[in-house]
Amino acid sequence: MEETKTYIRDARSPTPKNEQTSKTMSAIKAKNTKPELILRKTLWNKGIKGYRLHWKKVPGRPDIAFPGKKIAIFINGCFWHRCPSCNPSTPKTNIEFWQNKFSKNIERDKRKIEELQSLGWQVLTIWECEIKKDLDTQITKIKEFL
Repeated sequence: MEETKTYIRDARSPTPKNEQTSKTMSAIKAKNTKPELILRKTLWNKGIKGYRLHWKKVPGRPDIAFPGKKIAIFINGCFWHRCPSCNPSTPKTNIEFWQNKFSKNIERDKRKIEELQSLGWQVLTIWECEIKKDLDTQITKIKEFL
């Protein structure tokens, strides 16, 4: 038996014209994304432990935090956070909404980093494409920070 899922709209975004678009957007996660899981698994396998996930005690809830060393790592999706290397495309419908959404995301990311730095934290941002292209280099960056 197939279970029918009800998608509840929260009015933060325009109603998609296509039901499939709505289903796709509803399935997108904020935590424990594929790039995040790949990086964390590799850190663990390389013996890099002692981090906290989505640590709430500092601004921005870093994806990975080393509280004792005051190191915060954000793993950003190229589409949502507008990767400067990938230059991802903008959806063709509701262009104004998407431009506003992306600019707010970029401003929020910048603000989170500044707040952490003002508290004496070092911040590292790793992009989804960097994990896909060269995971070992990203692990080396993290080791250097530590």
